[in-house]
Amino acid sequence: MQSHLAIVPAYNEADSIGRVVDELRLRAPEFDVLVIDDGSTDATAERADAAGAQVLRHPFNLGIGGAVQSGYLFALERDYDTAVQVDGDGQHNPACVHELLRHLRNHPELDMVTGSRFLAADGDGYRSSAPRRMGIRIFASILSKVVGQPVTDPTSGLRMTGRRGIELFARDYPHDYPEVEAVLLMHHHRLTSVEIPVVMRERLSGVSSINSTRSIYYMIKVLLAVVVGLCRARPVVEPGDLAPVTAEHGL
Repeated sequence: MQSHLAIVPAYNEADSIGRVVDELRLRAPEFDVLVIDDGSTDATAERADAAGAQVLRHPFNLGIGGAVQSGYLFALERDYDTAVQVDGDGQHNPACVHELLRHLRNHPELDMVTGSRFLAADGDGYRSSAPRRMGIRIFASILSKVVGQPVTDPTSGLRMTGRRGIELFARDYPHDYPEVEAVLLMHHHRLTSVEIPVVMRERLSGVSSINSTRSIYYMIKVLLAVVVGLCRARPVVEPGDLAPVTAEHGL
């Protein structure tokens, strides 16, 4: 029987994390839920634990990439077959998890399925602020050309991977603004991915760290990361080539 893990990175999400865990357990009961408390200073860990999640606590904040990689290391070491990333702020609807899993099962050639808010019919759901949408379109255009297939939502953190994706991301995962670079990682390692439509929500609580005044800074930094990623030498990974990775190698 296959095993599935929901990786939920969270930093000071005490007001939303309980509901996220509750929804995952209700909507995707076959998924174990792991909350990575990334050095929170509030009650995030306690509320996640009270809701029934496993909790991995970082002693200090590593950032979203470090938190997600910890989740993939956990999945690798415990032999999970599938892992899905779900944000701790409630923006990702756990009801979409089954759609991602169904697509991954129906297309065994795929290594990753990403939920795209921009493929949703009739423009349903939350699509972020105008400055961020402009940046997303720029990243999408660049990545589509690089990987040779349409990419519409490169900043989406709602992603599901099979075993090869777990192995790759446990070994190598971008740490700053990782979503865009993760698309490049998949391409460099000749792993296959696709987007499917999902409807996203506004965050349940708190505010995004990338506000309107930081959008230009964010765009420049991610574009530089993309350039560096394109120039970075990486071995080509064929099926079965990824050796076991343990926590001592990853972080």
